Amino acid sequence: MSCETRMEYIAVQKRRYRRAEKAYKTRLLDEVCAVCGYDRKHATKLLNDSFTPSRGKRGRKGEYDSAELRKTLKTLWLRSGQLCGKRLKPAMPHWLKHYEKHYEPLSTECREKLLRISPASIDRVLKPFKAQYQRRRNTGTKPGSLLKNQIPIRTSTEDIDRPGYLEADTVAHCGGSMSGDFIWSITYTDIISTWTVTRAVWNKGAEGVMHQTHDVENKLPFAILGFDCDNGSEFLNHHLTRYFLQRKQPVCFTRSRPYHKNDNAHVEQKNWTHVRELLGYDRLDNPAMIRELNALYRDWERLNNFFKPSFKLKSKVRVKSRYKKKYDAPATPFDRLKVSGILGEQQEAALQREYETLDPFELGNRIQRRRRKIEKMKKTGESAAVGEPGFPDCLPTLTTPELEGTH
Repeated sequence: MSCETRMEYIAVQKRRYRRAEKAYKTRLLDEVCAVCGYDRKHATKLLNDSFTPSRGKRGRKGEYDSAELRKTLKTLWLRSGQLCGKRLKPAMPHWLKHYEKHYEPLSTECREKLLRISPASIDRVLKPFKAQYQRRRNTGTKPGSLLKNQIPIRTSTEDIDRPGYLEADTVAHCGGSMSGDFIWSITYTDIISTWTVTRAVWNKGAEGVMHQTHDVENKLPFAILGFDCDNGSEFLNHHLTRYFLQRKQPVCFTRSRPYHKNDNAHVEQKNWTHVRELLGYDRLDNPAMIRELNALYRDWERLNNFFKPSFKLKSKVRVKSRYKKKYDAPATPFDRLKVSGILGEQQEAALQREYETLDPFELGNRIQRRRRKIEKMKKTGESAAVGEPGFPDCLPTLTTPELEGTH
């Protein structure tokens, strides 16, 4: 029975109910409940015209319904890269101390509420905004058979208990076609701290990948103890093998199994958050972009490593046909490094000074300016300005003494 038919039926029964005696009213109520499926109390209210539909939400007003809080939370959510509530909650203190420099001052009450709001409440407040701001959603790995049999396979990371063990992978900016020359991004992720850096190279040549790896190692706040990659020829070559193994303290150089992406799961997920979210899937075939891309990646990695908390899987147990996963509390890679105990006093002090000089909103503004410039370079094919700050697209050839002196 449709709602309109039910209302017409109730309108007829109302007239009969008003004129009926008590005994007949009882039978009439039984009939209405059987036909419409109503509860007896509800049917009595309908027939007596004493039922009034509820207007609005009952109960006390929500604690986080103020316009100021909603506006501030929306701004923080968008500027932090649309973090979920569980990640935005620990990131809130890092972002709030810079908020008033770029936006209007916050009332004391609003600031206190933002610092104590729960992750679930964050998601409830942001629910209508998430519907408005939808996030956007090729492999180019070729087998490197030259050294495949000499480099051991690593399939598990359970024995790793401190920072310094990196996973590396490449991302193709081919635009859907692997033909011709174009730019590749290399992602390096530390397994324990999730500290991630990215570099751009032209055509992922073996020597270019090795030079960028050397540049990354010089800027990491910790020494490289292990290096794990896939089976691509950009990694499995004599350049990188000599670089890691021919030094005073050789690095543990391993590879994943062919066609098993989960062996490098830590870096595979960063290919999305640190590369695709930033640059999308467009084709980048202008070599002049490399300098600007590496400068963009430097700002992007600072934003992610210092100001964006991430989850880390603690355990994964199979229960019948499902996996039960447990995660630790969200924390930034910077915070994980500090509690790891691997940093020396000078290294930790240097990182802390760098953190105190950074402003996440200013980093975000710089990132947007660089993205606009890259978009312009894609359309016009122009070159980057000479002398502009950034990272060189090529480095001088390394000699054996330099390799031996690398930490």
